[in-house]
Amino acid sequence: MKLRTALLAATVLAAPGLAIAQPVNGLYIGGGVGYNILQDSDLSFSNNGLPLNAGNQSGKAEFDGGWVALGSIGWGFGNGLRAEIEGNYRRNNLDKGRVGTATLVDIGGRAQTYGVMANVLFDIDLGLGWMYPYIGAGAGYAWTKWDINSNGSIVDDTDGQFAYQGIVGAAFPIDAVPGLSITAEYRYFATLDPEFSIEQTAGGGKVEGENRNHSFLLGIRYAFNVAPPVPPPAPVAAPAPARTFLVFFDWDRADLTDRARQIIAEAANTSKRVEVTTIEVSGHADLTGSPAYNQRLSLRRANNVAAELVRQGVPQSAITIQAFGDTRPLVPTARGVREPQNRRVEIVLK
Repeated sequence: MKLRTALLAATVLAAPGLAIAQPVNGLYIGGGVGYNILQDSDLSFSNNGLPLNAGNQSGKAEFDGGWVALGSIGWGFGNGLRAEIEGNYRRNNLDKGRVGTATLVDIGGRAQTYGVMANVLFDIDLGLGWMYPYIGAGAGYAWTKWDINSNGSIVDDTDGQFAYQGIVGAAFPIDAVPGLSITAEYRYFATLDPEFSIEQTAGGGKVEGENRNHSFLLGIRYAFNVAPPVPPPAPVAAPAPARTFLVFFDWDRADLTDRARQIIAEAANTSKRVEVTTIEVSGHADLTGSPAYNQRLSLRRANNVAAELVRQGVPQSAITIQAFGDTRPLVPTARGVREPQNRRVEIVLK
């Protein structure tokens, strides 16, 4: 069996211009079942001097459509690449057989293949959000078993050979269960040519066949390291822009920069020019650090801004201080992400 088909399937992994997705990051498991087409197999008989036939001959075996099942466990590297180990099983019943020009009659049986594969896959992000195509290739080892009986000639043998496959599929995430996806795949799976022993009443011999499969599968995949989406901040009524001032801070700091003092001075001067009954000073933090630490940090920031307002001539009694920690990000992010716009104190004049 030539490996040209396997090499062509593997080259798709190097295709340029594909956007990188990150739907899988860490451990995942998957499985699928579906319809399997086993290609017609060219046969090569040898009688090894025994009365199997008049001499070495060729033939063909044709198979009905069958089924396939597989399971896998793998790891996503967070950059679109995945690697996995797969176990698989395929079964197809024999339809027709021919030796030389003679069609075999009263023939029946089946072909079965089970194996272990190592696969490398690449996820593609099309920006759709609801579908992630992927491509891949794999190599491994598979055992092919033929159980065929025709007019006293019996093939009941198993042969193991190198196996390879190409994979094209798509994953459809289920929003209600983070990490869970429905998958649809096509796989071309083949092995090197297996060889089987033939038993006959008057002797025996060997038959070499082919094992080339087209598999269509539906399945599920679950990734264990998928965090639920960050909820958007609670909607609040936006105050007039001229009466809202934002003071930003360096990471893990609560001291005021020169720019921060300028903004606070503008807020203090505005409060003296317009009719203001309350000045709300609200502290915030980004999602680095623990929630408890961020709560304390946001309070220190709010207290420092309030103290500067008092120094600028704003009555202490007019100031209300609040601290929200990391619960109200201006820019929603995952936990652990440093976001400058979330490290802030909001001064609202009412």
